[in-house]
Amino acid sequence: MRFVFIFIVSLFMALAVSAFAQDLSAGDEALQTRLTAIYKSTDSLSGVTVAVENGVVTLSGEIANSELAKDAMEIAKTQDGTVYIQDQIDRTLVGDSDVGEALTGLQKDVSDITQALPIIGLALLVFAIFFWLGGVVANLQKFWRKIAPNPFLAELLSQTVRVLFIIIGLVGALNLLGAQAMIATILGGAGVVGIAIGFAVRDTLENYLASIMLSLRQPFRQGDHVLIGEHQGKVMRLTSRATIMMTLDGNHLRIPNATVFKAVILNYTTNPERRFSFALGVDAADDPVAAMKIGLDVMRANAFVLDKPGPGAVISEVGDSNIIIKFTGWVDQTSADFGKARSYSIRGVKDKLEAEGFSLPEPIYRVKLDNLAGTELNIPSDQTPKPKSKKPAEALMVDVTPDTTIDTKLEEELSEADEDNLLDDSKPTE
Repeated sequence: MRFVFIFIVSLFMALAVSAFAQDLSAGDEALQTRLTAIYKSTDSLSGVTVAVENGVVTLSGEIANSELAKDAMEIAKTQDGTVYIQDQIDRTLVGDSDVGEALTGLQKDVSDITQALPIIGLALLVFAIFFWLGGVVANLQKFWRKIAPNPFLAELLSQTVRVLFIIIGLVGALNLLGAQAMIATILGGAGVVGIAIGFAVRDTLENYLASIMLSLRQPFRQGDHVLIGEHQGKVMRLTSRATIMMTLDGNHLRIPNATVFKAVILNYTTNPERRFSFALGVDAADDPVAAMKIGLDVMRANAFVLDKPGPGAVISEVGDSNIIIKFTGWVDQTSADFGKARSYSIRGVKDKLEAEGFSLPEPIYRVKLDNLAGTELNIPSDQTPKPKSKKPAEALMVDVTPDTTIDTKLEEELSEADEDNLLDDSKPTE
């Protein structure tokens, strides 16, 4: 019984809703017909098209100006059954009312700007004061040099403070003007632009940061003889972008600081004592220990070879036809040229070994010859080694003073250059 009752009630409500919808639809059609007839009877509004749905009147079509569009909307408002009006009318001409509205809006804008002139002037004054203060603080060179003794870092800090003052002044000026939303937009846009610029100038920024680290760490001094990666020369200066060296043949070499910072740096100047080495091979039939003693006596007799640490000799390799002996010695680079000392040591040891009867053979190759029956071979009969002399080693009277040509050229160019140098001899090196 309950289900029958629910069914009857539902059927009754459905019939009621259907009847209401039919009445509403009939009312919309009547309203649309009435408005269309009104507009058609007026020449200036004959181009208006009417559509009505659930009491919402949509006016479209083309008329001359905004004033006529207002008349059409007023007519629609006076009709029974109108709930809401949507204006989709196209204005083909500019009427006097449109010009009047534009002039009125312009006058209002001018009036608002005139009233805001005092606050605008105050905002500009605040920005100008902070801009000026930033310049004054940034120009306090002595102050920044005390905070950051490194000149490059001092300049970076001063410019950073200048930018901070400018940003504070800009934010304060916009805040006075009530443009808080613009502040967030500007800061957000600046962040996005900063990221884009960072990717675009990544290499430049990397060199810039490497310059800061190198100027703080000071891995070399001006005039140091260094090997940076595969590049060798004497350091001229450290700039904000590159390390400039003079190669040993007198040319300028500019290496990006990012490369210098990541490279393996060998500094020959830090420790004046430097070891040289060379190898000589004696015949396999000779006594290598005697050869080592002769070579060491020759090197000890040379004034340019240091006594402490003294020279050394070891057998480094036994070859097919000879025994390789490696000789080492130390020189003081402040009083002796490394290359000359090594060269003269090689010559002295070699000459003394040969004078003592040691042979320094070249590689011997054994060739097997077949089908040579009856062929005479001339083989030397005297294969006895030469007698070993017991003469003491003689010192070489040679000039091994350092070559200062590159140092002189370096000093001349540095005295004429006006480029900033981030290397500071008063600061400790790493």
